Amino acid sequence: MTNPHVLIIDDEPDILELIEITLNQMDIKTTTALDITSAKKLLVQHKFDLCLTDMKLPDGNGLELVKFFQQHYPKSPIAIITAHGSVDTAIQAMKYGAFDLVSKPVELTTLRQLVESALKLTTRPKYDRRSRETLLGDSEIMRKIRSKISKVARSQAPIHISGESGSGKELIARSIHKQSPRSEQAFIAINCGAIPAELMESEFFGHKKGSFTGATTDKIGLFQAADGGSLFLDEVADLPLALQVKLLRAIQEKKIRPIGAQTEQTINVRILSATHKNLAQMIKAGEFRQDLFYRINVIELNAPPLRSRTSDIPQLVDHIITANASRYNIPPPKLTPSAIDALKNHRFPGNVRELENILERALTLSEGNTIDVDALELTLVIPEKVPGQEVTPETTVTQHEQSIRDWQLTNLTLDDYLKNIEIQIITDALEKNRWNKTATAKQLGMSFRSLRYRLKKLGME
Repeated sequence: MTNPHVLIIDDEPDILELIEITLNQMDIKTTTALDITSAKKLLVQHKFDLCLTDMKLPDGNGLELVKFFQQHYPKSPIAIITAHGSVDTAIQAMKYGAFDLVSKPVELTTLRQLVESALKLTTRPKYDRRSRETLLGDSEIMRKIRSKISKVARSQAPIHISGESGSGKELIARSIHKQSPRSEQAFIAINCGAIPAELMESEFFGHKKGSFTGATTDKIGLFQAADGGSLFLDEVADLPLALQVKLLRAIQEKKIRPIGAQTEQTINVRILSATHKNLAQMIKAGEFRQDLFYRINVIELNAPPLRSRTSDIPQLVDHIITANASRYNIPPPKLTPSAIDALKNHRFPGNVRELENILERALTLSEGNTIDVDALELTLVIPEKVPGQEVTPETTVTQHEQSIRDWQLTNLTLDDYLKNIEIQIITDALEKNRWNKTATAKQLGMSFRSLRYRLKKLGME
């Protein structure tokens, strides 16, 4: 196998020499150019596995070269060398498709890590793009999502994944990691809303023994655990402002300092983040730092809600039913056509996670080889009729959206919020029927057995 070949473009001879020596020590062949014009001539003459270019060049800048590479050499990664004052421009370059950036003065350890990671894109076996195993669906919107993932996975740019709860944001993050040159390293996922505020700094950056009461041993943080791999910050909007400042520095400088440590540690982590909240509104309210938002949102992906891709529901149903049936060691039942139609017409405020819960419950309660509409128990809060107002589909959608807003104002998880609604509906029905369970089940449109199952699950027996 021939040695990798890297093109280096910089008009400073000292920088060129330093990078050349470093890469030659890694058994990498190098060719240098002082400007864009001579670099383009070399690109015609040779095949390069990687290009390292300065941002400011005598006849243009790195942005132009990044665009040129994306148009003519999309499979060859290009990385930017930039001075600290050009960070915003470098971020723009990553939006255009640059693999990564390295700041001047160039740290050789960081440079080696960047080069090794970039070369994996051109030397490793081609990734099998059968990501439908996790990101299921053949709808147009899902095909576009998978196409975007295959593109953004090639860079080191931080990615923010927006979308409603239960829509598959973590699956998208895992797919990005799996298709990236970091795939053989760790993928660390953390729910930022699940960590007590007083423990956050220690969880993220680690601590030294004796640095505070209770620190009886050294502890590595999430950044160290994910070193070389990807760190997924789920519900990043829940980070307190004090930690947002430290996270911003870690992303910018690629260095962290554990609590109680005297020196900083260089870290090599790709940041992936997600939230169901509106970060733009939080920035206006002073609840989220704008500068941090720009650093984690270099590239944005949106996880579509399930109701926007109902054609994918049959495929999702088959996958979920088969997986659950295998776990229970039973033959997977089939959903009747009317059951599938009912699911397609359901609004799914909880998205795929809600579909999983519905099907698991139906599988538990079903008898025989089929699951019909009744077993799905798609009972919804029926909008109350306002005097003089006709309840229309438009009215229902408006009230559905209001329910989502009401939930977002609470501190409850979606499961707890829906559980409270379910308890209230069943309690009201029991009271109206003077606690006659048979009559209550009939009113709610479910079997007596299903009602007993729900009462037990909700702790109402």
